[in-house]
Amino acid sequence: MEPAEQPARFNSAEDLLGRVPVHVVWEITLACNLKCQHCGSRAGRPRPNELTTEECLDVVRRLARLGTREITLIGGEAYLRNDWTEIVREIRRHGIYCGVQTGGRNFTDHRLAEAVAAGLQGLGVSIDGPPELHDTFRGVPGSYALAIDALVRAKAAGLRTSANTTVGARTIQHLPEILERIAAAGATHWQLQLTVAMGNAVDHDEILIQPYQLRDLMPLLARLYHEGMDRGVLLMLGNNVGYFGPYEHLWRSYGSEPVPWTPCTAGETVIGLESDGTLKGCPSLSTAGYAGGNVREMPLEEIWLHSERLRAGKVQSVDDLWGFCRTCYYAEACRGGCTWIADSLFGRPGNNPYCHYRVLELEKLGLRERVVKKKDAPQESFAIGEFTLVTEPIPEQIGRGEPVAAFDPTPQPPLSRSRPAEAGDGLPPILVLCRACDCFVWPEEVACPHCGAEIAAAAAVWEEDRRRRAGLVAELERMIAEGTPRRG
Repeated sequence: MEPAEQPARFNSAEDLLGRVPVHVVWEITLACNLKCQHCGSRAGRPRPNELTTEECLDVVRRLARLGTREITLIGGEAYLRNDWTEIVREIRRHGIYCGVQTGGRNFTDHRLAEAVAAGLQGLGVSIDGPPELHDTFRGVPGSYALAIDALVRAKAAGLRTSANTTVGARTIQHLPEILERIAAAGATHWQLQLTVAMGNAVDHDEILIQPYQLRDLMPLLARLYHEGMDRGVLLMLGNNVGYFGPYEHLWRSYGSEPVPWTPCTAGETVIGLESDGTLKGCPSLSTAGYAGGNVREMPLEEIWLHSERLRAGKVQSVDDLWGFCRTCYYAEACRGGCTWIADSLFGRPGNNPYCHYRVLELEKLGLRERVVKKKDAPQESFAIGEFTLVTEPIPEQIGRGEPVAAFDPTPQPPLSRSRPAEAGDGLPPILVLCRACDCFVWPEEVACPHCGAEIAAAAAVWEEDRRRRAGLVAELERMIAEGTPRRG
């Protein structure tokens, strides 16, 4: 499989410096015909004050003037809004890429044909397991068959087709099977994200994976990444999956150069828009804590350019970090990973236990972390409860003689490197890949702090091997083209 084409939502340095709202995730209605156990917005009924058709079209025009390149329509279920194809048509009239995320239930041939005629370019369908598990998770019998059918028909209609999977406690073991099924259905991209403790998921906290399970999940995802490439399916991780473990170089790169996770750009190149006109920097964050304004009360452009609350979800510096994240080698580069996870669990960002590097580092101390619910969430959209973080000895190591060190979760001075003051240009720090262990390191490192290898020497060996392999491939292609028989 060839390297993936860079998507419209990919951020450049110019986008970050110019604060271009490159990608907008727009909930155009909260109406939904599924009853998902994980739904953070508790979708079901439309909001009583959703934007009118003309207001939606005006939003599109304003986003186009700001430079938006991609709009993803979500719900609820976007197609349950009667004028949704009018919105699609206006998006495309301005040259903006338009996709929709759907559960696929009752996405009829008529609805598909109308969407294609309006210019819809991509369809992402939620697939959360084999039929029985998916139907249980989505709350409607038969929803799996309808979702797969929607994926197949969208592919046949010429749309770019993708699947997305929310990884919960019961999902992990079924991921290889999901890959097989979505590849057969014609998906070319597969995005995975962790189930987050928000809305319905707080009511069903048994579906959440525990942080320590990343130890087994991440190697599985790396295996599925390579298997997917062989099947023509690009596995992509959502922003709440990571960070900086030995597979980080696989997840965020488009092309040949490895790219690590960079701090969240919510409110800087991303907009979340609710169906009543409320703007947030991130579509997943709670409305109460992160709403920056409403397009009915203030022009969209003014909210985007001047509302500080749009960027409130972004950890600004290592001084905003706490717990393990405050002490981490990657603190300056990572800034605590996804705000959504930490804020939903603890009511504040800056300490994210769902981190592969963190899990591996704690394992060296004989420790692991669990989250335990203390308080339910209100019955509102994007509502959060309260969880506590438990640090404990790894059970299988107790009594085996392995040392178990205490970990102090209180804030400590950061162990990370900081860039020089003159580098304060709003751009994320740049890291390089140690070719001996595939972990990212700060560019001033001489020896890898993770594996001990001399970084320059490892890079030279890797480059020589890359050239040798490229030469062998070129020679094989020449022999095939010329019909030269292979020597035994």
